[in-house]
Amino acid sequence: MSFQLPYHDVTLEAAWPQLFIDHKGQYWDVPESISLDLLSLVSESGLRYRLGLHKNSGHPIAVNATGADVPTGLLPGLCAKAAFSYEKSRDFWRKRQTVEDIIEKTDRGLFWRPSYDEHLNEPHSAISGIIGGTCAAWFGGKESPVATESKEFGGISISTNNRSPLSADLFGSVCYTLQHGNFRKYYGDLTRVDARLDISSASAFAKRFLNGFKRAEDPNSHPRLNVIFQQQVAGPIVFRLDSRILLDSSTGKRGPHVEDFIYSITYSFRLLQSGKAVFWYSPKRKEGMVELRLFEF
Repeated sequence: MSFQLPYHDVTLEAAWPQLFIDHKGQYWDVPESISLDLLSLVSESGLRYRLGLHKNSGHPIAVNATGADVPTGLLPGLCAKAAFSYEKSRDFWRKRQTVEDIIEKTDRGLFWRPSYDEHLNEPHSAISGIIGGTCAAWFGGKESPVATESKEFGGISISTNNRSPLSADLFGSVCYTLQHGNFRKYYGDLTRVDARLDISSASAFAKRFLNGFKRAEDPNSHPRLNVIFQQQVAGPIVFRLDSRILLDSSTGKRGPHVEDFIYSITYSFRLLQSGKAVFWYSPKRKEGMVELRLFEF
């Protein structure tokens, strides 16, 4: 028996244990995690949906902190999830790539010289927006305090997070992109800025708004601004800075503050169209990594 699912991605993941990172940069070890997801590809209309099953077993362990509340999504139990979104984008201006752009004329003849990265080959200015909704149903894992252990400090704390068996919410984001250059020349052919404002929970944000933007414990009630800056250094080498800014008070002082920022150097492989090697470092998390990304979307 066989079936086809055109224009869909099906992902099955299983890990024992699995390492997760929350919005604060805190790492959690989950003894067992299994998930199955069905994701539709973006259609011409902009509609997209996702269906999934996720199962956690065992109590999460904080890797390097004590007293932290366990993210509710990591608590033991089986979860059925569904989400939908609608995406729309508009170009203020865009210079489309033509065949003449990738053919270079020299004294020795014609040479094919495409962009180092096919996703960075068109200068443009654009705005896009996404709005969607999610719903989840949890089975098992009763709403009770959960004891969590810290690997680094050897302590045990009690998380009082309660998880609702049924939940639904709305989310949205708006993004502005400005790119200069085609990323084909050796110098000065790529400068790009992406700025995206995210509201992960419309209900939490509305509740905070009705309370006069008073200090709230729910991290989902705060909008976040993600800013990405990319600058070509030489040839396929690009410097990139990723920053995530929480638009709320920090340590009792009202105002935005940086949750995380990452410095990285990327080396794009022209023959792979969008493959690259990435060397990144996060000063706040004090960690870095070298990655080889063969299919970057």
